Amino acid sequence: MSAAIDVTIERRVAVCRIVRERDRNALGPDLAEELIAALEDLDADPGVGAIVITGSGDYFATGPDIRSYAGPRPGPPSDLNLAPFWERQRAIGKPLIAAVTGWALSSGCELALACDLVVVAKDATFGLPEITFGVIPSGGATQRLTRAIGKHRAMELVLTGRRMTGRQAHEWGLANVVMDRRGTLEQAVMLAEELAGRPPLALRYAKQAIQEADELGLADGLERERLLFNSALDSEDRAEGVAALLEGRRAEFGGK
Repeated sequence: MSAAIDVTIERRVAVCRIVRERDRNALGPDLAEELIAALEDLDADPGVGAIVITGSGDYFATGPDIRSYAGPRPGPPSDLNLAPFWERQRAIGKPLIAAVTGWALSSGCELALACDLVVVAKDATFGLPEITFGVIPSGGATQRLTRAIGKHRAMELVLTGRRMTGRQAHEWGLANVVMDRRGTLEQAVMLAEELAGRPPLALRYAKQAIQEADELGLADGLERERLLFNSALDSEDRAEGVAALLEGRRAEFGGK
């Protein structure tokens, strides 16, 4: 594994930790490539049921170096070079849980927004400061934030560049659970363990259906849900899950 990403796996839960504190866990192109490579490896590992992404020290993750925007006509800033990362991140089929302590700014904030579930420390700091130096977020924040908290609150955060605490992020619907800092990762892992015990194919299908709810009209979304439901019906996991329930035993899901 890379020097910037530390991965541990226990009880079918992978904890993927960003450990580049000297650079404030800045999610530039190099770190993004290392992170997505780790996530794709874990997604392909049958021994992993869910993935927790977290940071280190005072940082969950922050944005790329501001100097990439300098000059009268700069080359493509590192934010634009992250476009393939967001596409690949969205293709991860297993549940992704962000455990956010410390700073989650710019593309670091967008990384948390792009996860499926979010556990935050009360004193975590979220922010999208791009407007303060003349650009806008480019990792999906204007779209995901609006869908999550509504137009007016999204406008407030993006147009002002203000920061908010983890407690406020939870109050506004950006996080599932808010905790004291020292309990944040533990809570995220507990949530991941619960998900890792669910049928792998059904988890993947359910995640995909919910993702597509943001992109499709209601009729198309319902049709897509029915197709994914039929795929789940055809799975060995469905047969095992029903049999285990009827027989009063614990199911042994194989992801098939």
